[in-house]
Amino acid sequence: MRVWSIPMREMQTNSLEPSDALAGLDLLLEVRGPGVRRSLTAALRDAVRSGRLLPGTRLPASRALAADLGIARSTVSECYAELVAEGWLTAQQGSGTRVASRVSIPAPAPAAAPAANGKPIGAGKAIQGLLPGATDFADFPRQHWIAAARRALSSAPYSAFGYGDPAGHPALRASLAEYLARVRGVNADPERIVICSGFHHGLDLVARALVANGTTAVAVENYGLDLYRQLLEEAGLEIPTISVDAHGARTIDLTAMSVGAVLLTPAHQFPTGVALSAERRGAAIDWARSTGGFILEDDYDGEFRYDRAPIGALQGLDPERVVYFGTSSKSLAPALRIGWIVVPKALLPSVLAAKGRVEMVSVLDQLTLAEFVSSGTFDHHIRSRRNNYRRRRDQLIDALAKNVPQVSLRGMPAGLQALLRLPVGTEDHVVAAATRHGLAVSGLAPFRYEGAPMDTTPDEGLVVNFSAISDTTWDRALELLIDALRDGLRQR
Repeated sequence: MRVWSIPMREMQTNSLEPSDALAGLDLLLEVRGPGVRRSLTAALRDAVRSGRLLPGTRLPASRALAADLGIARSTVSECYAELVAEGWLTAQQGSGTRVASRVSIPAPAPAAAPAANGKPIGAGKAIQGLLPGATDFADFPRQHWIAAARRALSSAPYSAFGYGDPAGHPALRASLAEYLARVRGVNADPERIVICSGFHHGLDLVARALVANGTTAVAVENYGLDLYRQLLEEAGLEIPTISVDAHGARTIDLTAMSVGAVLLTPAHQFPTGVALSAERRGAAIDWARSTGGFILEDDYDGEFRYDRAPIGALQGLDPERVVYFGTSSKSLAPALRIGWIVVPKALLPSVLAAKGRVEMVSVLDQLTLAEFVSSGTFDHHIRSRRNNYRRRRDQLIDALAKNVPQVSLRGMPAGLQALLRLPVGTEDHVVAAATRHGLAVSGLAPFRYEGAPMDTTPDEGLVVNFSAISDTTWDRALELLIDALRDGLRQR
């Protein structure tokens, strides 16, 4: 096998015509078998057939390709002519040789959604996705982000282009301290904020810090993401559970447990949608103070409350006993990979030691986010998303009441997803029906911790992420959801 890699040419873009510039693009071809023309023809055909060269892609001029490969121009011309005759390429005067637009490129196989009860959901047929975990990517404020990046880079000192402070850039920590205090009631000294690359990274840092300080067990809610339970176990921690009911996690049970910390989603429990009651918030703080334990507060969607002002963060009640986690993943986009931890003084040295001596989060992105927050653009973006998600949630409630009144929403009006309470014995039927209708959804069962004791029959439900798709597809997805509920409930 010979591999021909056609290099990008050295060129002055101001002195080259567009056609000359295009002729110098890289092109990697794997050429197998004897015969230059036959091998080149086969390699190009395979590149088009596989979808590596997409319809409309312009190929190098025959003269340029021949010069780069060290072969006769007539060989390349014959190769192009054969592929044009077969329909793989098109050639027009003044437009060059391109991949034909009518070439059928095989679509990539859709990725299977997270498993429900051991079976993949939404795999293969799903065309609309309401799975938990992400918001509408089309809603990312590209122009505002670009403007913030331009302002941040224009004013950044030369030192900003270095390796950075391992705790995070001071500008971002200062912006977050002001924002979190104003919006979430967090007692956030910039010196106690550590920037991380999302909640998963932040939880890993805190888990390692807890282990370093002698903690052997962290309590977790009996409903939540197994990803985080697994992370804690891999850090060497035991993970006993506390039950979740209509008032949130039963933090009153912590006094009977031998744990050094507890992981909670107090503002909006995931995935049940309930808030931690005032009594249980107080019980959690009392436990932490009396035992020296820590509360790990995952405030993943705390800004999104729809009936009134959001509930303040638990951290504000005792900054020395609560580790506060926030992230840009739900408010902006997971691709930014920026999160933050507000750390009690007693844990701060261990968290910084776990992070290491080199900043792992892009300093330039940190500067952009700092500008995005301090300019007020972030507030405007959150208000816009809040109004949109409130509307979608209201539409979901109306559609259920009109079409499937036996299905209701559990939890408070907040967050990015809702839990639809289903009649006993119907969850599997509804999930299967949704797949048949081309809708990717998740039942409640995958979020239930298998090792947790169950005092009563487990709830059944559907976790619907109404923030996951664009406005243009939301109405159709809602129709499919209603159809799937009707279909699944009939099979009860």
